[in-house]
Amino acid sequence: MARPLAIALDGSSKAHLDKFDTADTRGLDKEQGLARLHELGEELTELVNLLTFAGQHALLVVLQGRDASGKDGTIRKVLDFCNVLSVRAESFKVPTEEERAHDFLWRAHRVVPRRGFFTLFNRSHYEDVIAARVHGLVPKEKWRARYDHINGFERLLADNDTLLLKFYLNISRDEQYDRLLEREKGPRTAWKLEPNDWRERPLWNEVTRAYEEAIDRCSSPERPFYLVPADRKWFRNLAVIERIVLTLRPLRGGWLEHLVRMGAAAIAAIEQIRTAEGR
Repeated sequence: MARPLAIALDGSSKAHLDKFDTADTRGLDKEQGLARLHELGEELTELVNLLTFAGQHALLVVLQGRDASGKDGTIRKVLDFCNVLSVRAESFKVPTEEERAHDFLWRAHRVVPRRGFFTLFNRSHYEDVIAARVHGLVPKEKWRARYDHINGFERLLADNDTLLLKFYLNISRDEQYDRLLEREKGPRTAWKLEPNDWRERPLWNEVTRAYEEAIDRCSSPERPFYLVPADRKWFRNLAVIERIVLTLRPLRGGWLEHLVRMGAAAIAAIEQIRTAEGR
């Protein structure tokens, strides 16, 4: 079997994001990648439906990355292959007054998926050790203590049958610059313009260090961070969807067996009703 496209960072060694090629496509060209994406997308549709029908697991996909790394685009592509009745996206922006009045995990915990559902996070609880750190929103001792809280939170989700996938979309500084400029060229993209995206660029190294420590402190063999080269949009989408499929695929047989048992139980109950009615 070919090596998965997203790179698993499991905490066994230090993360050095600048050592990874952000334009890597593993030798695939765009035509090959899009064909593979369509194939995996069809499988994803079936697997997410089975997850929903069986109701034994939840799926949470966390997308982290710099501005213009493609979090929105990745979500749109995943949703192309999913039933909108069982999948939703949640975006984490500057905390509201209500969110600031609670513990930092409250706003994430209240929107995690229940069993049978799939949620995608556009940014997440990791902003509280990334943005909070880089911009000095809380004292150092406070954001440093949050790594342990995050690890405990994610263990709790796993104990409650939530499948958690964490992705870092790794974009280069030059590609980010080009994408931010591209947004200025037309009304269909100008709405995305945000002055803070440009204010963040001088903080590139500080953001890198914040992500590297978060990945080091909150990755394990059970819950790795998946590093995705994000300079090529089609490859980024393919790598994320492939990892979701690889995670769900081993559960397919168990879900089907559960659904067979559900069907048998329903038929037995219906037969009892018909017998009682004398039919």
